[in-house]
Amino acid sequence: MTTVERHKYILEKIQLEGQIKVQFICEHLDVSPVTARKDLKFLEEKGLVFRVHGGATLTNPYTIDKHVNEKEKIHYDEKTRIGAAAAKLISSNDSILIGSGTTVLALAKNIGPSENLTVITSALNVALELNKHIGIEVIQLGGVLRKSSSSVTGLYAESILKDFSCSKFYLGVDGIDLDFGLTTANVMEAHLNREMIRVSQKTIVLADSTKFSKRGFGRICGFDHIDEIITDQGISKFTQNALEEYGIKVTVV
Repeated sequence: MTTVERHKYILEKIQLEGQIKVQFICEHLDVSPVTARKDLKFLEEKGLVFRVHGGATLTNPYTIDKHVNEKEKIHYDEKTRIGAAAAKLISSNDSILIGSGTTVLALAKNIGPSENLTVITSALNVALELNKHIGIEVIQLGGVLRKSSSSVTGLYAESILKDFSCSKFYLGVDGIDLDFGLTTANVMEAHLNREMIRVSQKTIVLADSTKFSKRGFGRICGFDHIDEIITDQGISKFTQNALEEYGIKVTVV
């Protein structure tokens, strides 16, 4: 196979799967890792792919911390479906944690009046949305307010969590990378999310498919702390299979 043919094969594969690994190129094209990396470097220089650790992806792997009002308009229909699916997992007398982000806000908008439902949240917009329902008790965490996300972070919020134990934690993220794990754009928020995971029996990630193969600045955790991911149909089969190999339930809506 010529160099041009290899490049064509790599591009076709990455367009189908969303990403490609150096190991895959070596095994299927019978080339060395050095040659595979040179091919990816050439394609990146042409602006066709983005190189990441161990391979390449079709989209820029690094996230930007946009304001929550701007992010809410992006992939609105997908987030609404994800939020509706997540809301179905909530039962009466539940005690749950909800993080920050526009996809978990979609969850809050899909939660109907529930009897004896207790919700702890770091997000002001989530708290205000759920405060409309008489049957839902809302506990708003305190701390340093992040204006871009309308949520709180910091040691005060983390210390309060030590007094609670919840059945589920609904986590919104900025990036899901198979090598690096789950991330957000803010380090303090990442630390608070880790505390939320610690006090919850089950962690459910709500993320539209554009979050895959991306990294935020702050790492939240690896996949061993995640029980389920609810996403849309844009997730590649490669990514879904990889997540399921970690023992994570992947729900596609």
